[in-house]
Amino acid sequence: MRKAGFVERSGKGSHRNLSHPKIAKTINISGSEGDDARHYQERAVRLPIEEAGK
Repeated sequence: MRKAGFVERSGKGSHRNLSHPKIAKTINISGSEGDDARHYQERAVRLPIEEAGK
């Protein structure tokens, strides 16, 4: 997500909040950085990444 221009916003716990200047919605991902993504997480971030690339 960082390669697509998303930046991490502050949060607590094991969730990461990512935002992009072209997208109004903040993306919330569970798990720590470096953890393997679950299939539903991959699907949940695919659309915002494609939307940010437009």
